[in-house]
Amino acid sequence: MMWTFCLGLWGLSRQDSVWRDEAATWQVAQRSTAEIWHMLGNVDVVHGCYYLLMHALFECFGASTTTLRLPSVLATGVAAACVGGIGHRLAGMWAGLAGGLALGLLPAVQFYLQEGRPYALVAAGAGISTSLLVILLQGRGRTAHWAAYGGTVLMCGLLNWLSLMILPAHLATLVWSRARHGVWKRWITAAAAATAGVLPLVLFSRRQSVQVSWIPPLTWHMLIGPAVLLVIGAAGALLDRPRARGLSVTAVGLPLLAVPQIGLVGLSLIQPLFLDRYIMFSLLGLALLIGRGIGSAVQALRPRHPRASLWVLPAVIAVAMVALLPQSLAKRSPSSRVDDVLAVASDIRRLKETGDAVLFVPSARRDTKSVSPSAFSGLRDIALAQGPEESGTLKGLEADPGRIRAAMLVQRWILLVTDTPGVAKPVTAERDRMKISVLEKYFTAVADKQVRGRRVTVYERRGPAR
Repeated sequence: MMWTFCLGLWGLSRQDSVWRDEAATWQVAQRSTAEIWHMLGNVDVVHGCYYLLMHALFECFGASTTTLRLPSVLATGVAAACVGGIGHRLAGMWAGLAGGLALGLLPAVQFYLQEGRPYALVAAGAGISTSLLVILLQGRGRTAHWAAYGGTVLMCGLLNWLSLMILPAHLATLVWSRARHGVWKRWITAAAAATAGVLPLVLFSRRQSVQVSWIPPLTWHMLIGPAVLLVIGAAGALLDRPRARGLSVTAVGLPLLAVPQIGLVGLSLIQPLFLDRYIMFSLLGLALLIGRGIGSAVQALRPRHPRASLWVLPAVIAVAMVALLPQSLAKRSPSSRVDDVLAVASDIRRLKETGDAVLFVPSARRDTKSVSPSAFSGLRDIALAQGPEESGTLKGLEADPGRIRAAMLVQRWILLVTDTPGVAKPVTAERDRMKISVLEKYFTAVADKQVRGRRVTVYERRGPAR
């Protein structure tokens, strides 16, 4: 746990950069509870519990990158402790210690370890629920453990309902370990109660499915990453064969790794949903299997070379740290994300003049204004008809194209906030096409600044404004 905490605190602020996904958390967490509830009826209901949690933390500790990301650091530390505990119970101290240390080094975990989003919290819940299941399968649990198991799965589902794929993973563990009849009855009860609690969120969120319409359809090259993970996990499982027919690291770790990966692929054939962050919790299974592999190496070496066996784990961790150092540094830099919402704030302050107008293309780039409103003081958002808080949305509601066009034509200067060409997607919305058309036809770009995926361009009207 402490090892993972240290990895999380290393470069936590990422040079005070905040990217677009975290900007959503930042701006929503600073709204009132009533405004958050209003928004959830229209958008992002799947993250409602997380937003309310972050709202409470922002109220207590203030809005900062530390408050934004520290919950993920703490949660990943809990997940690492759970991996260590499970490995220790099932395969001994070295397997548990190696698995717990390995989790924080996995590249994907290092990415979301410092992310102001709910995925690390889900991983912590997955670790806790899996730990409870192992205790129960070993016959050491009571009714309170089952209640805690169901409650943890429920909370994970409310943070991200795709985390319910941990239930079929646990189902596979029950089958593999030949669980007793009484365990089956209690597990079915707890799993059904948790699913029933999450089901209203699943059904309601389907009304907001347009939010994930940007996710591309599944392609073969997208399966390379999951395939590599499964191969690594299978290699660790092979070393666990002597214990494979009972409750073992393989019986717990392999389903935890494979079932969410395969399940998300299956769902993505129906509706594109394949994003690794949705199933980050499956990497706990990979860490368990890696730990089992290292633990087996220690056990194999100990009879002949007891002193040398003590250095196996430190040597592996040191080599892994050195090999992954370039990635570790990259993931803690502002350039590790698609963009930096705050990057152009200083440029806007320098380029703006009181009375100037501002436009956003696409309208989602208004998140720069939501996160750093002081940079936009004196600028008039001429396309905005209703603000994000008032409209219960993330980006506000814009006026119809005709009104925006008329407002643009009476301006002398317009600041355009958009994406840099390297990350920009084709402009498809009618309003955005109209904004670009008017700027190209009636205005001239006189200043342009691009930094970390964001771009601000100053346009001057050709001829007199009318």
